[in-house]
Amino acid sequence: MKRFPITFVAAWVLSTLVCIEFIDRAASSWSFAHLHADRPVFDPLTHIVDKIPLLALITLAIVAVAAVWKGWKPTPVWRFGMCTAASVELAIGFKEELKYICGRTWPETWTNHNPSWIGNHVFTFSFFHGGEGWYSFPSGHMTIICALGASLWLSSPQRRWLAILARSLAVLLPALVAIGLFGCDYHWVGDMCGGTFLGIATANVVWRLYAKVQERGGARGPHALSDAG
Repeated sequence: MKRFPITFVAAWVLSTLVCIEFIDRAASSWSFAHLHADRPVFDPLTHIVDKIPLLALITLAIVAVAAVWKGWKPTPVWRFGMCTAASVELAIGFKEELKYICGRTWPETWTNHNPSWIGNHVFTFSFFHGGEGWYSFPSGHMTIICALGASLWLSSPQRRWLAILARSLAVLLPALVAIGLFGCDYHWVGDMCGGTFLGIATANVVWRLYAKVQERGGARGPHALSDAG
């Protein structure tokens, strides 16, 4: 278990660098050349994430209000909701800071004549540049959906049908969003790779912290849906 964070970070960095150096430009050019006309088909897939941040914020607010009531104890479903919502909101905060730090330009020109690969063959990181035109890395879509997906996977429900459903959604939802992003050429493959790892890492941290708190409190581990009906 102690080696997992180091291995995870190494895999994150290596795979992202490989995408940036060898895959991103060719993938963007191919998507624009072959899938541009099909954007109306792919675009709806990118909107799967649209309501997740708001739902996460509402969930955290409800949990906070409920927690002030004396004797209130979260049910397994609420514990799942709390950890998932925290994972999503923390991941959003991290990705916003990384976007500003990295200052990566977009595959295409989206706003205010921003420099882009398709528009004028600009492919660069301008660290701490700021501005919407330098806000590509990491993908916020993949960060959010993978934070949710990782939470579904880590919830470890004991009922077989619920476990199958949770883990199927954990894989299917990120895959659909990634297909939509690639089909629309909204993000570099490296952006999606970075967002995927960021979402998964954030969820892992939240669930591990939750497990530690439960252990210290003498309660059960992080099987959030194990008792859910």
